[in-house]
Amino acid sequence: MTDPTQEPRTRQDPSPDSPAMRSTCPVRPAPGSGERPGYLVTGYAEAREALADSRLSKDTAVFFAGKGSRRRLHPAVAHTMLAADPPRHTRLRRLVTKAFTTGAVAELRPFIARVTGELLDPWPAGEPFDVVAGLAVPLPVIVICELLGIPPHDRPQVQRWSGQLFAAGRPDVVDAASHAMAEYMTGLIAAKRRDPGDSLLDRLVAARDGDDHLSEDELVSLAVLLLVAGHETTTHTLGNALLALLQDPAALGRLVADPDGVPAALDELLRFDSAVSTATFRFTTEPVTLGGTDIPAGVPVLVAIGAANRDPVRFPDPDRLDLARDASAHLAFGHGIHRCVGAPLARAETEIALRALLTRFPGIRLAVPPDELKWRPTRLVRGLESLPVLASTR
Repeated sequence: MTDPTQEPRTRQDPSPDSPAMRSTCPVRPAPGSGERPGYLVTGYAEAREALADSRLSKDTAVFFAGKGSRRRLHPAVAHTMLAADPPRHTRLRRLVTKAFTTGAVAELRPFIARVTGELLDPWPAGEPFDVVAGLAVPLPVIVICELLGIPPHDRPQVQRWSGQLFAAGRPDVVDAASHAMAEYMTGLIAAKRRDPGDSLLDRLVAARDGDDHLSEDELVSLAVLLLVAGHETTTHTLGNALLALLQDPAALGRLVADPDGVPAALDELLRFDSAVSTATFRFTTEPVTLGGTDIPAGVPVLVAIGAANRDPVRFPDPDRLDLARDASAHLAFGHGIHRCVGAPLARAETEIALRALLTRFPGIRLAVPPDELKWRPTRLVRGLESLPVLASTR
């Protein structure tokens, strides 16, 4: 089945459907072919319901069993915590949640601020600079690698593999990257067993859930998931948020005048242009009625988060950035038991980076026309290949 939310037009526009379409057809068959074509959910209420419905399974191993796929994803990538249902999902999530609580992230804030400052220090004021390459990519990579205990000299290669896992339309590249990443993590885990430290990955190696150790496959899978999820979406969140501000002089001016207002503005920025355009794979385990549409058992359900966050029924005038809006109910981090466990860390990184940018460079502006910006041809997530700006101090 093709994914209609990943067409080029949609990568430029997070919600290409008209508001009327989103309101009157919130659940509809998804264009595509195959034995069991799926359904696309674009309405907010329907998306929120689908994300929390236990009848929509995320167990890809069950769905694709016996289908003879030619894909060769490494099992550690194909069967992560994101592709699991309770009770397995509950057990694995419990082991990592403590690392991403608000309190735990608060302890990381000085490190995040220091890294942000170091990345901004070389910026040439008044000259073009790429925010994606210079800040949005390296900041979350450095932070999650530090958290996991990945040595600095390995981080550039690990980041390249992670990016390749989202290479839309290139299954050979995705599959190869999945094996390279899993093999690297297997070696790193073995090294940490020989010489334990105090990183999150070290703690997972030693973790128990009751009397049950994590298996080797579970360790590798968690390590890969935390690394990829811990930086890829944050990179796009920061780039998308800054672009939204740069295209709205009033909103930009408001935060330049009051950088302390960035935390309160984050929810609206996340709603306006979510880094996750489509939620990860789900399928119905029994017939489900969603938004008045009857969906049979055994078919995929695509939840279009970007479209749901622009549903006018929930967010009036949704295509307008309104920093005064209460957008706290957005779905950018998902909803239900699979809500992004790293949301507090992503928020902290985005907040600290945006505040630093607007404080250092209050005259920041786009260095190219918006229609010249290129979006990455990725699966599931939505982000810019580059974001050239003039980092002006006035």
